[in-house]
Amino acid sequence: MRCPNCQAEETRVIDSRSSKDGYVVRRRRVCEECKGRFTTYEKIEQMLPMVTKKDQRRELFAREKITRGIMQACQKRPVSIEQVEQIADEIERLVSERSEREVESQQIGAWVMEKLRDVDQVAYVRFASVYREFRDAEEFMAELRGLLPEGEGGRPQTQG
Repeated sequence: MRCPNCQAEETRVIDSRSSKDGYVVRRRRVCEECKGRFTTYEKIEQMLPMVTKKDQRRELFAREKITRGIMQACQKRPVSIEQVEQIADEIERLVSERSEREVESQQIGAWVMEKLRDVDQVAYVRFASVYREFRDAEEFMAELRGLLPEGEGGRPQTQG
């Protein structure tokens, strides 16, 4: 592995850890030349399906787009980078587990909303407002009412 600081090729691993789900290995490395430290991630290369957009265009699945959308929704919210990465990992896993060669962007958006709802309700509503293309304040308010407990204008909550 080439050092990102000095470009030397002699580096060694000083620590390795698997992610919680076991799909990614994080490695801390040190350069033998400049003694700089850096982190690498190792994961299985997968053939991910194509994403079908609303206008029927098709494009390669891009995890970065998921991460960017979640980051925008979570801006100035108490959501850690680790939580954002975990959501993106879960979405990528859901996409890769499908047997179909294509997945609709609407399905990906629905999965992201489901995950964000559990992490941060403000980020969830922000993401939903873009994903569902709210046209007016009433659509926005309807989504908010769905988050409120029953008796406060929300829908009845089921007991688990």
